[in-house]
Amino acid sequence: MNFSEVFKQSNQLCKVSPDGKYLATCVQYRLVVRDVSTLQILQLFTCLDQISHMEWSSDSLFILCAMYKRGLVQVWSLEQPDWHCKIDEGSIGLVSSRWSPDGRHVLNTTEFHLRITVWSLCTKAVSYIKYPKACQKGIDFSRDGCYMALAERRDCKDYVSVFVCDDWHLLRHFETETQDMGGLEWSPNGCVLAVWDSCLEYKVLLYSLDGRLLSTYSAYDWSLGVKSVTWSPSSQFLAIGSYDEKVRILNHITWKKIAQFDHPATINSSKAVVYKEVEKRPAVVNDDLSLHNITIGATLFNTQSKYEICPLPVQIPVTKPDPDRANPKIGVSTLAFSSDSRFLATKNDNMASVVWVWDMQKMSLEAVLEQASAVRCFQWDPRRPRLALCAANSKLYLWSPAGCVSVQVPTEAGIQVQSLSWHCSGDSLVLLGKEQLCICYMDTDQEDT
Repeated sequence: MNFSEVFKQSNQLCKVSPDGKYLATCVQYRLVVRDVSTLQILQLFTCLDQISHMEWSSDSLFILCAMYKRGLVQVWSLEQPDWHCKIDEGSIGLVSSRWSPDGRHVLNTTEFHLRITVWSLCTKAVSYIKYPKACQKGIDFSRDGCYMALAERRDCKDYVSVFVCDDWHLLRHFETETQDMGGLEWSPNGCVLAVWDSCLEYKVLLYSLDGRLLSTYSAYDWSLGVKSVTWSPSSQFLAIGSYDEKVRILNHITWKKIAQFDHPATINSSKAVVYKEVEKRPAVVNDDLSLHNITIGATLFNTQSKYEICPLPVQIPVTKPDPDRANPKIGVSTLAFSSDSRFLATKNDNMASVVWVWDMQKMSLEAVLEQASAVRCFQWDPRRPRLALCAANSKLYLWSPAGCVSVQVPTEAGIQVQSLSWHCSGDSLVLLGKEQLCICYMDTDQEDT
């Protein structure tokens, strides 16, 4: 495992292109494009203001840079660096900007969600979509790029509109059985649209492409319901994380619950392996020879760590949420399936330092990773069942069915890893600090950790 040199970045805006060839990084108002393999700068673009959001087109030929405070979007071309496009939303403002699946249309959401403006780069045509709803996830494109589902709010009721992305004509429009829609998401195969209510009511609805209600699921009646929803890549499972600290798994045939995953404070009767991060500081030594025993990259001010397997029972550290504060730190906020749908990783917010890994074949707990500090981010390798996580320190953590490992990011990098993302090949990771980034290159012959 090797690490690159450190580069600057702002606002965690750093993304590998979909084809895996380029790395785009924002530094204040500059957009830097590098070759992923050599990290040499290929293009340097200057925007009109500090960049709020950056996104690659699906074919990796264009990059969108949005400046929300100015209501501006600039689009840059990798093939024709002299070509440029500027979209000015003017006084109506801008709160969101994104690509359409074809990479030739830009969708801008105006302030107060008054409308969505669709700009064509090819024809310069402009079209408008009214009544977009401000919610957790109000727009989703089907995986094949054919359809866009949009959450709408009109006359105090929730609706879904399905548009054909080729020419943006309306295919379906139907009212949903939600009080206050919280979001929507297509299944990966594009056959089913999941719609869920706000956190105040537990309701998940499954609709077909033509707007038929296939099924409704509700686990309980009291307030504080659904907190997170995600599909498995195979489209066979829908995982629902709730404020009651449980995950329910629905199957794609009957849309009934087939499993429930709890997050208990005490693990005592499980076949799961519980890994606990144990920290230690290198001892101060006078013997020059002994210095070689300190892990490479360590300093006297740097804490080393390793995982230990804990004998059962294990007590999980729990933070009691403050009931008087908004958005209480409780419930399952993060769900992520491995690329083969074999494993599901979850995080329960009042157990902030713990990641749970579930085996979807056995429908049982596979592993528990207890970190020394709160987990900031975790993400699955796109090619194999390997989970990477970070905890706002100078370490990278990896789990696979073979076990766990803690890796020290070289101290000269000085990065406290706030978030991470895999390269599409699974051979490297982008590690992001507050204002820095570096690349971690995995051993390509190493299939597990």
